[in-house]
Amino acid sequence: MKELLFTNHVARTIDEMADKLQPASVFVLVDSNTASFVLPRLQSMSKTVGEARIITTKPGDENKNLDSLSSIWQELCDGMATRTSLLINIGGGVVTDMGAFAACTFKRGIPFINVPTTLLGAVDASVGGKTGINFNNLKNEVGLFRDADMVIISTTFFNTLTSQQLLEGYAEMIKHALITSPDMTSRLLAYDITSYTPEPLLEMLKESIRVKQSFVEKDAEDRGIRHALNFGHTFAHAFETMAMKRQAPLSHGYAVAFGMVAALILSHLELDFPTEWLNRYTAFVKENYGAFAFNCKDSDELISYMLHDKKNTCAESINFTLLRRVGEVEVKRPAPLSNVRAALEIYRDMVL
Repeated sequence: MKELLFTNHVARTIDEMADKLQPASVFVLVDSNTASFVLPRLQSMSKTVGEARIITTKPGDENKNLDSLSSIWQELCDGMATRTSLLINIGGGVVTDMGAFAACTFKRGIPFINVPTTLLGAVDASVGGKTGINFNNLKNEVGLFRDADMVIISTTFFNTLTSQQLLEGYAEMIKHALITSPDMTSRLLAYDITSYTPEPLLEMLKESIRVKQSFVEKDAEDRGIRHALNFGHTFAHAFETMAMKRQAPLSHGYAVAFGMVAALILSHLELDFPTEWLNRYTAFVKENYGAFAFNCKDSDELISYMLHDKKNTCAESINFTLLRRVGEVEVKRPAPLSNVRAALEIYRDMVL
């Protein structure tokens, strides 16, 4: 990360960064939701944003695809962007993932700033240098690593979010807690994110994002210990893919919440993860998130999606990040398909 700032003075910070970079031109990428609820506020407060060329994309993970990416490239071409132009990505994880990838690949790379406007975008997609799009109905199948020139973390725009959108991001915060600390996990499971106040939440975000940073700094290219940050995601991406196939998209945050239930069940089967914590987390998810529904016949399809995971090394097992205890992580743990199938069945029994 070149520069990571926690501040609720977003407009001023953008203008200061633009003065430092002196870009030949400025482009702002938003989705249609951000264009309605956030962009007008920033345009009125920031000279840089107010004078920028606006690129608008469709919202939702189903639109984090090659067609949308091509449209962003086309807008940059039409606007005569050069290698010294600046792209400011303002929105949730779809916008920051896809906008960052567009910036990294246009003319072999132009500067970019990420301004996440959702809790999920702030805690997950904007930090860690991962960029990319979905391809062939597979999550984040095409992408690369590159840090933003600046990421601005703020709670300023969270008042535009629904309770569901707050919970989407909160799942990633709980993930950071589960892989780090029983104390942090207990605090987050007891907190009501839907009744947050801005400044205390900004401090909680600092704690959560520093967990992610600590893993990223040890393993920038995601070849070893950084896989801890994928806890729950192998199941989650399979749930998301199935939901997209059903044409009933599942948000990434909710998928992660459900995926961590399945991952803790598998952790119990493989590593004897404590049932007390499994039951406690599962109860929290059922109360706040509900469940992702599938039947016993869907297990093979879900497993087939998981076999496409980039971190797998053979066809007879799937590599997972699992927990021996809260805060005690094992990465690249191969689990036999029989136990993966059993975990999916136990998940159905526990949450449906």
